[in-house]
Amino acid sequence: MQRIFASETLGSALLLAVVVGSGIMGESLAQGNAAVALVANSLATGAALVVLIWVFGPLSGAHFNPAVSLVFWWRGEFDAQSLALRCTAQLAGAVAGVLLAHAMFDLNLIQPGIKVRTGMGQWISEGVATFGLLLVILACVRRNTNAVAVAVGLYITAAYWFTASTSFANPAVTLARSLTTTFAGIRLADVAPFVAAQVAGAWLAWRVERWFAADPSSPGMSQN
Repeated sequence: MQRIFASETLGSALLLAVVVGSGIMGESLAQGNAAVALVANSLATGAALVVLIWVFGPLSGAHFNPAVSLVFWWRGEFDAQSLALRCTAQLAGAVAGVLLAHAMFDLNLIQPGIKVRTGMGQWISEGVATFGLLLVILACVRRNTNAVAVAVGLYITAAYWFTASTSFANPAVTLARSLTTTFAGIRLADVAPFVAAQVAGAWLAWRVERWFAADPSSPGMSQN
């Protein structure tokens, strides 16, 4: 359990350091061009996810995301105590990663988020982003676990661009990003609806993947 806690904490911290740090760097170098800043942010995040999942996957499954851990708990992969441990580690690591990014760029460590991210389009986007993320993970777990890291990295890179919210898709990431006023930030007041949409998207992905898995004609069934 200690190894799982350490893995999820460190992995989440590094992920948020990349998300926030690349946003700061991208915005600084883009000189006001938000599209260029988003390119930098999305590519850095997607690449980091591939590497972090490769590194920490054998240790903890490399969830780095309470929505992912929640789905695997629903699947009966571990008990409630392990779920609580993972979620605590993910949140603690995510907050530490934001602070680390601020420290690297000589910014105030704690900065209450001010970026408004609210409205039906944003909430639908978070539900869609999280639904897609969990569907990708569950499909890869059922068919080819070696593909998880690359599939997740590619999906998140794409989801930055096709969702209005830029695809937070992670409750721990969402809450931690309320502690920065930088490119990746979000107002604390907007966090709860984001998290609700993420949990709903994760639940729907779990149910859809179960339905696919229950179909005897599904090609993946022969591999179970």
